[in-house]
Parts: sequence; C-alpha cells; structure tokens
Amino acid sequence: MQLTVKLIQTLPLQSGTGKNGEWKKQDIIVETQDQYPKKICVSLWGNKFQHVSLNSGELYTIDFDVESREFNGRWYTDVKAWKIEAQNNTATPLPEDVPPPENPFSEVNEGIDDLPF
Repeated sequence: MQLTVKLIQTLPLQSGTGKNGEWKKQDIIVETQDQYPKKICVSLWGNKFQHVSLNSGELYTIDFDVESREFNGRWYTDVKAWKIEAQNNTATPLPEDVPPPENPFSEVNEGIDDLPF
C-alpha cells in the first residue's frame, strides 16, 4: 500500500534486545491528505530509514504493510513502513535580479484618451 502524507510528529526512538538480537523502532505520526484527514501511527523498523530526513510539516510518500495479530484475545494492528520518500514540495524562488514581468496592457492606449465619459 502507498500513501502521500504530512508528517505531524516524530516519537522517541525505541531500541532493545530480543531473541533475534538488537532492534530499533521509530514511530511517526502522519496525516492523510484526504477531504477528512486521518492520523496514522507508522513504525519504521531497523536502520534502513537513517538516510531520510524527517521534518514535521513536510510531505512524504510511504509504502507500507498492515498487519494484525492476536494476543490474549485482543487484536493489535501495526502499520510498518518499508519505504519512505520525501516529496519535493518546495517551490524554487525566482532570483532577485530578474525583473518582474511587464504589464502587457500598460502601453496599449498610452497617451490616447478615447473614453466616452
């Protein structure tokens, strides 16, 4: 599955040691860009996301899997990202030395007063 979302919050990095060795997990809170936005907690596991700079308010495209599991009669759902890319949503500013475009109508009737009133 894939979504383009806005990053709302980055939660503290969690780490530990399990039966398969050391693990790291980073949870992020994102918001969908729908008519009725929804907030989602997405888990980033391991070191594969270290190259991505996560900044609140920026847009990201996240590829993820949804998985549910049962524990003691209750069901828990995880949203685990396997790819995240920052969107280039910043407009490139014009250089300051470029003059603004001229008004094409400024010279059309210059000096001619043909208004009926």
